[in-house]
This record gives sequence, structure tokens and C-alpha cells, in this order.
Amino acid sequence: MKKDLHPENYRPVVFKDMSNGDMFLSRSTCKTTDTVEFEGETYPVVKLEISSTSHPFYTGKSKLVDTAGRVDKFMSRYARTRK
Repeated sequence: MKKDLHPENYRPVVFKDMSNGDMFLSRSTCKTTDTVEFEGETYPVVKLEISSTSHPFYTGKSKLVDTAGRVDKFMSRYARTRK
């Protein structure tokens, strides 16, 4: 491997999925000030909103958004103003 290929701050970083708490270790240059204990070591942590462990495409489970309830609520309010 070539010398000095990666930046100076290329280090092990823990990525934490905030929706389900799953964590995995990788190497990254992401800037962060937070740290977490992972497998007996302290690493910088990057908080993710979604990862492959919680994304509906990878898990096979789709989250149902309550659009029908919103539409019904709108229609009931609209019907009252129309009268």
C-alpha cells in the first residue's frame, strides 16, 4: 500500500444508529467530539439517523405512515367549512 495515502485523521470510528441503538466500527475522517465505549475501547462516535439495520429496504419491514388519518382529518375540517 502506498505511504501517506490516507489523511492524518483517518482513524477507527464507531457509527451508532439512533433509531435502534446498533453500533459498528469502521475507519473514517468524520469530525466528532463525542466518544463511546465499544468492545472495551473508547472511540469517537458518529450518530446516524438510519443505517442498514433499520432501513426498511434492508430489513424487509416497511413503516406505515398514517396518511389516511391525516386525510380524514383534513376532509372533516374541510366539510365543516363548506357547510
